[in-house]
Amino acid sequence: MEKLIANIKTWTRKNRKEFYILILILAIGAILRLYKIDGYMTFLGDEGRDVIIVRRLLVDFDLILIGPRTSIGDMYLGPLYYYMMAPALLLSAFNPVGPAIMIALFGVVTIFFVWYVTRKWFTMGNVQGVSLSMSALVAAGLYAISPVVIEYSRSSWNPNIMPFFALLTIYSVWKFWHEMKFRWLIVTGVSMAFVMQSHYLGLLLIPTIGFFWLLSYLRLFKSRSTENEKQKTVFVKYTLLTGALFVLLMSPLVIFDARHGWRNFSSMSKFFNERQTTVSARPWTAIPKAGGIFQRIVTRLITGKNAEVGKYMTLIFEIGIVALAISLMKSRFKDKESRAYLLLFTWLGVAIIGLGVYKQHIYDHYYGFFYPAPFILLGALAQKLYSKFGNDGKIFATAIIAFLVITNLLNNPLRYSPNYQMQRATEAARLIKQESKGMKYNLAVIAERNYEDGYQYFLEKWGEPVSDIDPLKLEETIAEQLFVVCEMEKEKCDPVHSPKAEIANFGWSRVDNQWDVSGVTVYKLVRSQ
Repeated sequence: MEKLIANIKTWTRKNRKEFYILILILAIGAILRLYKIDGYMTFLGDEGRDVIIVRRLLVDFDLILIGPRTSIGDMYLGPLYYYMMAPALLLSAFNPVGPAIMIALFGVVTIFFVWYVTRKWFTMGNVQGVSLSMSALVAAGLYAISPVVIEYSRSSWNPNIMPFFALLTIYSVWKFWHEMKFRWLIVTGVSMAFVMQSHYLGLLLIPTIGFFWLLSYLRLFKSRSTENEKQKTVFVKYTLLTGALFVLLMSPLVIFDARHGWRNFSSMSKFFNERQTTVSARPWTAIPKAGGIFQRIVTRLITGKNAEVGKYMTLIFEIGIVALAISLMKSRFKDKESRAYLLLFTWLGVAIIGLGVYKQHIYDHYYGFFYPAPFILLGALAQKLYSKFGNDGKIFATAIIAFLVITNLLNNPLRYSPNYQMQRATEAARLIKQESKGMKYNLAVIAERNYEDGYQYFLEKWGEPVSDIDPLKLEETIAEQLFVVCEMEKEKCDPVHSPKAEIANFGWSRVDNQWDVSGVTVYKLVRSQ
């Protein structure tokens, strides 16, 4: 530890200017993610469900074997994210903002990690007075202010941890492949388990891991030197240990599946076998779509959702990639920089092909397993322009980066008003608590994209006698009063005749009272005689 601190102090003295710029980038990133986070964070049914489950873990010691259910395919993720949430929820005294802050801090750490990895890969030497870390500062700076990245860095949701663990996975691949530090295989396995339990699109990292593991294997086993014999033993040992740790981290999901008739496995099998509506088994079908997918990636992540700027920026990227590819083929991937590009292009290329064979709508959070990749590539290209093309290159690179900064800041999420979703749920729940008079009640929500758990969390936390209606146990679970929260316009609220299961199961009813609170309407329904 003392050696590490000493090295940090030495580096800071030698790179004082870069250190201060990095601190500024991290501070901006932290402000954009943490400012009024309790107002900007998403807190709907999914987030309510998560904190209900984690609170029960902490209060009732109710162990968790599965994570959230996926929106497509009726599959379940693993429970690692829930266990990550637990300390944050406990430290915040069961306030849902605690896990959201945890995600925001992960986002800030990811900014630093983007800087660190980019600097490691593309710092080649002082060329024509260019700062050695320009690539790293550009990558980290744009990652810090990207609107999409910010939006998914300030709410508690399992996909939001994926960028950090995806980058950690790729960096660990670099360590065992390029630097031959095979202990990093363990990091690959552990971080990959977190990626897969964040979102199943993380499976698209497996081809990249497998390709570079194979390259490492071939390099080792082609040679018969005494030193390589020792390395082979270490490589095999850590490969086996990595597999064991990965299986261990995935085991709760397997145990749950085994106890429930392999439901998850069946859903996954069905998802991949019914290719007419889910995925194509032919990777080459993604090639015609690759250009459009890449343009969307650049537009959503790099150019602040500005489609027009995204179109021109994609063209610049493509020219730079072609030029780099020609250069890389000449170098035969023997130096550090060309190897870094090979890993980066493989990571991004597999991602684009994977998204190309996916037939469903692609949402922004689906990019989480490669969020950092285009930013790292842009930083590397900017440094190339600076160091290889004289003053013209410097002017062009500076103009592009400045324009991208302005474009991203113009669409910064802080320019828009907070949604106050958590406050709305709290106020509505407080009204229900007051009006229920301590008597048992049921709860229902009428909304286009929400359900009960966001409100129910606070009611359970306060020890309220709220009960979920079980059609198989009506006498035990049905109450004499039902509170309905309607998030739609009043004209569309008709709680008595709503087809919602929670209302239909309550039976014949009438509206006993209603209140307007925090932009929603709360109805009290009682059983009709």
